[in-house]
Amino acid sequence: MANIGYSFLLILAAFIWGTTFVAQAEGNSAGPFVFTCTRNLIAAALLFGLAKTLDATGKSPRRPATPAQRKKLWKAGILCGIALTFGTNFQQLGLYLGTSAGKSGFLTTCYIILVPFLSVFIGKKINLKSWICVGITLVGLYMLCIKDGFTVEVSDGVLLLCALSFAIQILFVDKYGPDVDNVRLSAIQCLVACVLSAAPMFLVDMECSAAGMVRAVEIYSHGSAWIPLLYAAVLSSGVAFTLQIVAQNKIKPTIASLLMSLESVFAVLGGWAVLGEQLTLREGLGCIIMMVAVILSIKK
Repeated sequence: MANIGYSFLLILAAFIWGTTFVAQAEGNSAGPFVFTCTRNLIAAALLFGLAKTLDATGKSPRRPATPAQRKKLWKAGILCGIALTFGTNFQQLGLYLGTSAGKSGFLTTCYIILVPFLSVFIGKKINLKSWICVGITLVGLYMLCIKDGFTVEVSDGVLLLCALSFAIQILFVDKYGPDVDNVRLSAIQCLVACVLSAAPMFLVDMECSAAGMVRAVEIYSHGSAWIPLLYAAVLSSGVAFTLQIVAQNKIKPTIASLLMSLESVFAVLGGWAVLGEQLTLREGLGCIIMMVAVILSIKK
C-alpha cells in the first residue's frame, strides 16, 4: 500500500507537468531563459520558506545537523540542479523554436528509454517486465503524440537533450533523495537552475542591454504574464519536483520514469477537457496503452 501511495504522488506530479505545457508555451513572450530563471527563483524562495516552516514545527527529520550532512545535501542539490537546468531550458527552448506541444511531450518523455539504459551502465539490473513496460509505453506515447508522421528538426534534437537531462536528474534523485532533506534538495536544485539560467537570460533573451531588461520588466508588468509563470513556478517547479523527490525514496527509477511519462496523457486529456480540443481514436488508444503499461509496471 505504501508503494501505491508513492506511485500516486508521481502520477500527481505527472498531472501537474502535463498541464504545464500550455503555461510554458504561453510564457515565452519574454524569452525562454527569462521564464526558466524566474520560475525557478520563485520556486526556490517558496521551498526554502517551507523548509524553515517545517523546521519550526519539528517536522524536518532529515534536516542537516552536521557539516558533512550539509555538504552531502548541497552536493546532491547542485548535481540535481545542473541536470534540471539543462532539462527545463532545453524543453523551453524546443517549444520556443517551434516544436509542437504534442511532439515536445513525446520527445521529452523519451527519458523512459534513457533511464533504464543509463541504469544498466551504472550497474543497476532492470528486469524483463520493466523493459516490456517501457516498450509498451513508447508505442502508446507515439500514438498519443505523433499525428502527422515523424520528421527530425533542429528543435527536436534540443528536446532529446532535454530527455537525457531529465533522465540524469531522475538517477541523481534516486541516488541522493533517500539520504537528505527532500524539501531542501528540491529548493537547492531550483536555486541552481535559477542561477545557471541567469547567464543565458542576460546574454540571449536580454541581449546584454538595458533595453532588453526593460522589455522583460514591461512584459511582466501585466498581470496576464504572471499566470503561466506562477503556475509553472509554484506547481511544476515547486510542488511537482518535490513530489518526485519524495516518491523516488520508495520507487525504482525505471518505474518512476514510467509513472511520470503520464504527463503526456494528462496534457492531451487536459486539452480535451479544458480547451475543447478533439480527442481522436488514435490518441484515446495511446492513452489506454500507456495506462496499461503503467498498471503492469507497479503491479506485483
